[in-house]
Amino acid sequence: MIAHVINPGTSGVKLACATLRPSVNPALPGQLHLELTRAELPLAAPPSAAQVPELAQAILALTAAWPAPDAVVGRGGFIGRVPTGTYRVTDELAAYAVRGEGAFDPPNLGGPLALALAGHWGVPAFIVDPQSADELLPEARATGLRGVTRRGEFHALNARAVARRAAHEVGKRFHEARVVVAHLGATTSVTAFDQGRAVDTTGSGSDGGPLGAMQSGPVPPRALVRLAQTHGDRTLTHLACEGGFLALTGSANLRDLEARAPGDPEVQAAAATFVHQVAKAIGEQTGALSGRPDALVLTGGIARWDDLADRIERRVAWMAPVFIIPGELELEALAEGAGRVLLGLEAARDWTPPAGPGEKPVVAGDSRGPA
Repeated sequence: MIAHVINPGTSGVKLACATLRPSVNPALPGQLHLELTRAELPLAAPPSAAQVPELAQAILALTAAWPAPDAVVGRGGFIGRVPTGTYRVTDELAAYAVRGEGAFDPPNLGGPLALALAGHWGVPAFIVDPQSADELLPEARATGLRGVTRRGEFHALNARAVARRAAHEVGKRFHEARVVVAHLGATTSVTAFDQGRAVDTTGSGSDGGPLGAMQSGPVPPRALVRLAQTHGDRTLTHLACEGGFLALTGSANLRDLEARAPGDPEVQAAAATFVHQVAKAIGEQTGALSGRPDALVLTGGIARWDDLADRIERRVAWMAPVFIIPGELELEALAEGAGRVLLGLEAARDWTPPAGPGEKPVVAGDSRGPA
């Protein structure tokens, strides 16, 4: 099977031609064999919804030598609180995505672009694990204040992909395994997967997670109130984009920080705080599982910083085997999501418009297969 993969971002559209074959291990049917040919369409400015036809034509020109696909799959943006999975892209879904929920985000164009290209090829269009996917347990969503709840937004696409790989590494299907994933980058999130469902998460950005290259990490409530009084409407931006290593050391460049670390007390102190917060968050999310985890995963850009990854591993390895999968597997995750549908391992989901901002996702009776 061939899938064309589209991942729009702020500075470019990452593309791939994915060749997907069934697993050679009958005990792990979701362990697909995947080969990717990559390309990228650079952009001078963040893309907008009005550019979808123009971008679609540019992508077709750039990928003209690729074989015809059996499906086109795009990054899923904010389409309401929905369960994770692979969704068929319809005109209605594409129209909702480009309107966005709040501030427009480039990944919202993944569905509309997939639909436009799929129409050219006469094949189905999909999105996989949209950013607004939310499967938290009710008790994980609740707080001790009436009317105040937590959201389940995290690095869903990459976190699920690496959780699935870790489950396969320990000989289990994803939907039989318990895995905790720490995505560590500019922003961070630590998420507990219990039999394929993200039952709890620290959240990401201004909503939580350990400190990252630019994310502040947890802030005590009284200090948070003082920050809000000082920064006003910029408080959330301050927490998500102006904290972490950037605030503590003056740099968010991980290569620079790694080179400075041996002789720079500021970097050493920030690194020690980071290791402590990540290890603590992994322990917290392990407690959200229904049993002992089968695997723990460190992923994202900071997982390339060997010393920090090793220190975290030493702190948490007593809980479960630790797998370090640096960077992001977003293109792979999109391709595999389409592949599981094309190969009959999973049924595609049908999207319905959200009734409102408080709509609860439905997770019972879903389409999960034996992956």
